[in-house]
Amino acid sequence: MHLSHADHGASPPRVEIPRDYNAAHDLLKRNAARPDKVAYIDATSGAKLTYGELEDQARRFAAALRHRGFKTETRVMLAMLDTLEWPVVFLGCILAGVVPVAANTLLTTKDFDFMLRDSRAQALFVSRALLPTFEPLVGRISTLEQMFVAGGEGEHSVAHLIASGKADSEVAGTCSDDVCFWLYSSGSTGTPKGTVHLHSHLVQTAELYGRGVLGIRENDVVYSAAKLFFAYGLGNALTFPLSVGATTILLPTRPAPADVFRILKEYRPSIFYGVPTLYAALLADPNKPKKSEIALRVCTSAGEALPAEIGQRWTAEYGCEILDGIGSTEMLHIFLSNRPGKVRYGTTGQPVPGYEVRIVGDDGHECGPGEIGELQISGPSAAIMYWNSRAKTKATFAGEWTRSGDKYTRDADGYYTYGGRSDDMLKVGGIYVSPFEVEACLMTHTSVLEAAVIGVADQDGLVKPKAYVVLKPGQQASAEDLQGHVKSRLAPYKYPRWIAFVPELPKTATGKIQRFKLRAAAA
Repeated sequence: MHLSHADHGASPPRVEIPRDYNAAHDLLKRNAARPDKVAYIDATSGAKLTYGELEDQARRFAAALRHRGFKTETRVMLAMLDTLEWPVVFLGCILAGVVPVAANTLLTTKDFDFMLRDSRAQALFVSRALLPTFEPLVGRISTLEQMFVAGGEGEHSVAHLIASGKADSEVAGTCSDDVCFWLYSSGSTGTPKGTVHLHSHLVQTAELYGRGVLGIRENDVVYSAAKLFFAYGLGNALTFPLSVGATTILLPTRPAPADVFRILKEYRPSIFYGVPTLYAALLADPNKPKKSEIALRVCTSAGEALPAEIGQRWTAEYGCEILDGIGSTEMLHIFLSNRPGKVRYGTTGQPVPGYEVRIVGDDGHECGPGEIGELQISGPSAAIMYWNSRAKTKATFAGEWTRSGDKYTRDADGYYTYGGRSDDMLKVGGIYVSPFEVEACLMTHTSVLEAAVIGVADQDGLVKPKAYVVLKPGQQASAEDLQGHVKSRLAPYKYPRWIAFVPELPKTATGKIQRFKLRAAAA
C-alpha cells in the first residue's frame, strides 16, 4: 500500500490498498519499530500504554475472541468510555474479523435497546460506569449472548479476556472491501442510523486528511475532545496517531473546560481537536491558560461550522490556527477543510485532496459561485449503506456521490461557506435565509456565548427567524439589543423576530445543536 501524488495537481492523490488487507494489522505493523514509545495516556489515571503493549493486548484480545467462538463478520457493540481498553478492543475485534459497532456512551437505555436489536450484536463490551444503563436489557435481547465489562474484574471483564488470550500473529483473512466496523449517526436529525464502513476507509482518512492536510507526524502529542465513538474522534485519537506513531491523550469523562486546560498544560499536546461550542466555552472561561503555558501548533474544528469570531479570537489568544472543516459519519472524517497558512475564518475551506465536492441546486443542476445548494461528496471513505434502512441509503448514497444534507455556497476562490442543514433552511419572503449566518452574526455580540435559529410561523402563517440565545456568564443583553445588532450587519429581513434566552441548547453528545428539538418545542 502506498500514497500516490499526481504531478502539478493534475489529479487527486490516491491511497492504493491491496485486496487482501486488515485495517488493524496495518495500523499496528506501522509501529513495530517503536514498541517502547507511548501510544496512549489516560489523563485521569495517568496510566500509559506503549505501542508494543497495544499490539500485544490487541492480539491477545483477538485470540480470546476466536477461542470463544466469535466468527468473521460477527457484530459486537462497544459502549466504552475513552480508556486504554478502547483501542485494544476496537483493534482486537478487527484483527479477528469481528465487526465492532461503536456506540455513543451518553445515550439512554431505550436508545441502546434499539441499537442492540438493530445491529443484532452478539456481545457487548461496556464500561463499568455504564452498567446501570444496560442492566434493564440483560436477558431481554435474544441475539445478545455475552457481555464483558471494561474496568471490571473477574472472568467477564475485558481485562480477563485480554489476559486469557495467546498473543499470536494470526490475522483474519479480510479484504479491503470487507465490512470493518459500524458507527451510529449522532442523531442530530432524529433516530441514529447504523453506518457501515469498510477496512479500507480508516487508512484513507489517515493519509488524505491526517497526513495530507493536518500534517500529523510521529513527534506529535494529540488530544481530541471528541470521543472515540464519534467518527471525528475515531480518526483524531486512533487512526491518525497510529498511522504515524504519535502519542494520544485520552479523557474518559466529558471534556469540561477545566479538564481541557489541565491536559493542554500538563501534557502539552501539539494538536487539539475540538468543536465550536467547546472553543467558545474555553475562550469565555476566566481561568484559561496563557499562550506560554501550552504548546499547540494546530487545532481543528468539526461537528458544526465554526463562527469566524471564535476562530479569530482563538488565534489572537494562542497564535494557533483552527482548521475548520466538515466531515460526517457517512464519510468517516473531514472531506472539506481549511489548510494551515490558508485559513479563511467563516468558511469551511476547500476540498481535502482525494475528495471531490459539488453543490447542487433544487433543480438538480450544479450551482455556480455564490449560489446556494446541497453539498455532495465523492471520495474513497464513503460508507456503503445504512443498516436496515434501504430507503435512506438510496436517498443518501447516490452512486459515486454522497448527499450531505448541508447547504453551501462556493466563492470565486474555491472556498466553501456553510449555509445550514437542508432541513434547517428558512425561506423568508421567498428568499433563502441561512440560520447559521444569523447565528454567526449573533455570536459577534460581546454578550452571546451560543445561538441557534429556527423558523417559526407568525400570526399570518409566514415563516420568520426565531433565535435561542445563551449568554456568557455574568453578561446581559435584551432582545432589542440583539435584534438591532443583527439588523446592522445583515439584510433587514434576516433578523430574528423573536429571541428566547435559554441556559443551554439541546445538543448531541458530539456537540451538534439539535434544532429539530427546538422546532418541536416551538410548534
